[in-house]
Amino acid sequence: MARRGSLLGVLLLALMLGAGGRALWMWLDRPIERVSIRGELHHAGADYLRGQLAPLVRGQAWLSADLGELRERARAIGWLREVRIRREWPNALVFELVEQVPVARWNDDRLLNPEGEPFAFAPLPAPGGLPYLAGPPGSGPEVLAYHDTLAARLRARGLSLRQLRLEDRGAWRLQLEQGIWVMLGRNHREPRLARFLAAWQREFAALAPHIRYLDLRYPNGVAVAWHGNDAPSLAGGASQGGARRGASPSG
Repeated sequence: MARRGSLLGVLLLALMLGAGGRALWMWLDRPIERVSIRGELHHAGADYLRGQLAPLVRGQAWLSADLGELRERARAIGWLREVRIRREWPNALVFELVEQVPVARWNDDRLLNPEGEPFAFAPLPAPGGLPYLAGPPGSGPEVLAYHDTLAARLRARGLSLRQLRLEDRGAWRLQLEQGIWVMLGRNHREPRLARFLAAWQREFAALAPHIRYLDLRYPNGVAVAWHGNDAPSLAGGASQGGARRGASPSG
C-alpha cells in the first residue's frame, strides 16, 4: 500500500507540474505585439521594412513562432541580404537586418550586389547614378566583372561607361556616356577594344556628337553609323554609311 501511495503521489506531482508548465507556456505564448528592426539601412528605410515584415508575424505567438521559417520568408524581401531574428521579452521579435548593397542596374527591373547577384528593388525606386548592365540569367558575376575592367580601361582614356550588355548569343556591346554604342561582338574582345581606343583617340573623339554607333566586328576597321544624313569626312579605314565595303561583320 505504501508503494502504491508513493506512485500515486509521484503521478499527481507530475500532473501538477505538467498543468503548471502548460499554464506557464500559455501565459508566455502571447501574440506578438511589437517588431523591432536593427541594422544599418541606407536604401530601404525602417518604416518600409517594418511594413513588409508585419504581415509575416501577424497571427503568430511569441513562443510558438517558427523563427527559421520567418527568417526564410523575410529573406524573400528583395532588399535584404541577411536576416537574424530573436525573441525579446515579453512579446516582441527583433529582426537584425543586413541590407543589400546595390552596385548596378540589371536587366531594367533588378539590381546587382557586389557579388553580381540580382535582387528586386520595387516598389522602392532604384538608386540613381548606377551603371546599366544586362545579360542572360546567371551571367551577373561575369558582366559585372567585365564592367569593372572595362570602366577602368575607358576611364584611363577620359571615357565613361554608361551601359554594358551581354546578348543571349554571347555578343557584347557597350554605351559611352555620350550615348554612343560600341559593338564588340562575341570574339576577340581585347584586340577590338584596343582598335576602338586607338581609333577614338585618333579621330572619333572630335566627331562624338555625330556618331550613333561604332561596330568593331570587322576584321580590319570600324563601321560607323551617324546621326542624321550629314556624315563627316574621315581619314583612315572607317566607313561613313555603316559596314565597310567588301567586308561582313564576324562574331
